[in-house]
Amino acid sequence: MSADEAKATAGGRLLTFAAWSVLVLGLWLWGKEITGVPPGAPAGQAGTPMAPGLPAAHAPLAAAMPARVDVPAIGVRAPVIARGLDAEGAIEPPPYELPGTVGWWGAGAAPGAPGTALMVGHVDTRSKPAVFYGLSTLKPGEKIRVARADGTVAEFTVEDVRVHERAGFDPDKAYGPRVKGRAELRLVTCGGSYDKAAKSYSANVVVSAYLTGTGTREAGTAV
Repeated sequence: MSADEAKATAGGRLLTFAAWSVLVLGLWLWGKEITGVPPGAPAGQAGTPMAPGLPAAHAPLAAAMPARVDVPAIGVRAPVIARGLDAEGAIEPPPYELPGTVGWWGAGAAPGAPGTALMVGHVDTRSKPAVFYGLSTLKPGEKIRVARADGTVAEFTVEDVRVHERAGFDPDKAYGPRVKGRAELRLVTCGGSYDKAAKSYSANVVVSAYLTGTGTREAGTAV
C-alpha cells in the first residue's frame, strides 16, 4: 500500500459528525427517561444484582461532576469534559484534537447519581486508536472508576457489552435504565464495519455498568 493509500484509509476511519448524530439519535426526546429516576421508583432495588456472580448495587450518591474515568482492563485513564446537544439533538463529541478525552452528557445524570449517566469517546483518529478503541473487549465484572469533582470515586461494575446496529437503532434499549433506583453508566463509541462512502460506522458499542462501590480520589479504590 502506498503512503497516499495508507493516509486515505486511515483518514476514512475518522469519526464524523454524522456518525455522532446517529450515535445519540433521539436523545433529546427521552433525556429525562434515561437520566432520571421515574416518580414512584421502588426503593430497595439498588441492592439487586442483575446477573449471577456480579456484586450487588451500591446506593446512589449525591450528584457531582465527573473529572476522570479509569477503565483498567483496557488501559484507559482519561479526563472528562461536559458536552451539550446541538440544534439537531445530537450530543457534541469531544473535539477531534482531544482523542484521549471522554465526553459526558452534562444535561444528564452525573456518574454515581440516580439514573443513567452517558459518556462517549472516539474509537480512532486519522492515525491511531482513540480513547475507547478497546471498549468492545470489556467483560462483565470488570471495573470502571469515575473520579468526581467532590473528591469521591464512583466505582461501576460492567454488566454487559452490546453492539447495536444503526439500522433500526433503538436508543431506549441502548441507554435506558436497566433497574429503577440504580446509578448506572453507559460508555459509548462507534463499532461494526466502516462505510467509506458514508464516512460512518455501522453500529454502536455500548458498555452498560452500574454503581457497586465508592472511594476517595486520593485512594482511588472502592470501599
